[in-house]
Amino acid sequence: MRDTLQGFKNFLMRGNIIDLAVAVVIGTAFTALVKSLVDNILTPLIAAIAGKPSFQGLTFRIHHSAFTYGLFINEAISFLIVAAVIYFLVVMPLAKISERRRSGETPTQADPVLSDEALLLVEIRDLLAARGTTGQSAEPPKGL
Repeated sequence: MRDTLQGFKNFLMRGNIIDLAVAVVIGTAFTALVKSLVDNILTPLIAAIAGKPSFQGLTFRIHHSAFTYGLFINEAISFLIVAAVIYFLVVMPLAKISERRRSGETPTQADPVLSDEALLLVEIRDLLAARGTTGQSAEPPKGL
């Protein structure tokens, strides 16, 4: 049971889960902002041009069932605006950056920059290799 809970804790603390949670929260806030823009500014503007005060009242009835297609029009406008914003502010700039990288000079394979800890581990590995041991010895090294 303890291993299961530890595994669950490790799953929750992985970086990509946190990134996903942040993206969902920001996406929800962005959707609310776009919905407000559509409901309070664009829909009345389009409705004023089309001669209707609001799309929300657009309905038709079939056998006592009301179909509010005006609300669907509002949601369709919201979707198109969100899609346009994502395209023009995220997809298109990233595509331009990618294109510039491909058309420019080819990236050279640079030596990786190692942290102090990694350099120390490399040095320890090299010392162990020079001694002819792989770290599997049953006896501890002398001097410890």
